[in-house]
This record gives sequence, C-alpha cells and structure tokens, in this order.
Amino acid sequence: MSIQHPQTNLSRRSLFKFGAGAIGTGVLTAGLGSNLLAPEKASAEDDITPDKALQELLEGNERFVKTKRKNPHQTHSRLVEVAKGQKPFASILGCADSRVPSEIVFDQGLGDLFVCRVAGNIATAEEIGSLEFGSLVLGSKVILVVGHERCGAVSAAIKGGEVPGQIGSLIEAIKPSVESSKGQSGDKLENACKANILTQVQKLKSSPVLSKLIEEEKLKIAGAYYDLDTGKISIVA
Repeated sequence: MSIQHPQTNLSRRSLFKFGAGAIGTGVLTAGLGSNLLAPEKASAEDDITPDKALQELLEGNERFVKTKRKNPHQTHSRLVEVAKGQKPFASILGCADSRVPSEIVFDQGLGDLFVCRVAGNIATAEEIGSLEFGSLVLGSKVILVVGHERCGAVSAAIKGGEVPGQIGSLIEAIKPSVESSKGQSGDKLENACKANILTQVQKLKSSPVLSKLIEEEKLKIAGAYYDLDTGKISIVA
C-alpha cells in the first residue's frame, strides 16, 4: 500500500496556481527588466557629457544641411551590436510630422537616439515617462524638444474651432503656448511654435526624475526649432 505525504505532494490546483504565478513573475521581470525596477547606473555611449551630446546633435544637423552626411551606425554590424542592448546618447521629443525624421536631420544611426514623436511635440504623461526611462535607465545625456516651422498642430490651435476625435486633446495642450505668444512682433505661427517648445521644455524640467539628473549634471534639456525650408536646427531654449 502506498503511503501519501501531504507535505510534499501538491494538488493539481495548487500546482497550477504555483506554475501560473512563477510564469507570470517571469514574464513581468522579462518585460520590464530589472533595471526598471531597480535602475543601475547607466552611461550613454562613450560616456559623453550632456554638453558634448548636444554638440554631437548640432554637428550632425550641420552635416545634413550642408549635404555632407556621414550616415553613421547604419551598417549590419551596428545592427547586430545594438540588438544586444541600447545606450542612446541623446533623446528627442519631436513632432510626428513626416518631414522631420530625427535620425536623418541629425545624421545619426541605429542605437544613437531615443525618439518620442507626437503631433505638436507635446510632453504628455506618456512622453515624459518614456523620456525619464531613456535618461535614467538607458543613460541618454540630453533631451532635445524639437518643434518646427509651420507646424499643423500649432496652426490648428491658433485657428480654434471644433475638431473630430482625439485631435482636440493635442490642441488643448498647445493652447497655453498660443496665448503666451500673443502680442509678440513677427510671424504669429512661428512665435507660437517657439513658445510651445519652451512650454514643453519646462514641463520636462518639472519632472522630479529629470530635474534630479539635471542637478547631478548628468542631463541637459534644451529646445530647438527646425526650419522646413533649409533643414537647419536652431536652439531656442
């Protein structure tokens, strides 16, 4: 006659619960990564300074404007290298406009930039969270908010009126910048676009995570304006 050992035998139900819990924990850990739960000190490629990271972006844009692009880090070997992990040296909060692709206008390649794009380059909670991750965990040394000439989202905010779907949420986020730019001399749309860049920079700087990195001189946040006609990036904040 067999002898049962209740302390060492698991019922099917208990075994199922145990297995599901173990699998669930494994998926969560793999999905988020241990660095997100307890971030280790991260450093961008070559451990460059925030000022140097910004300089790298501007030099890349200068090459783009002068049609002297190097197209760096776009080889198959680079693809294989960054497949193992990423350490972008810079982050971009840019507009979703199809005419402003970050890797091209800054002459960068695979694994160089951590890019968030949304119409009107607005700093939503999701965008801020993404950029916090890019800086705190991945080690990006600069966040550049890139607005651009003749931005459709900013133009819609100036015109006002009813809009369908969720487009209104974008316009509402931009309206304060439109108001703050009223009364300025010069082109109304350009003034509003630049005011919007300044607003989003300030939103990012109000993040406790990002502000701490700035205080520790591990991060720089700046704003830039992109000229659609020339491809030139100009720092505005």
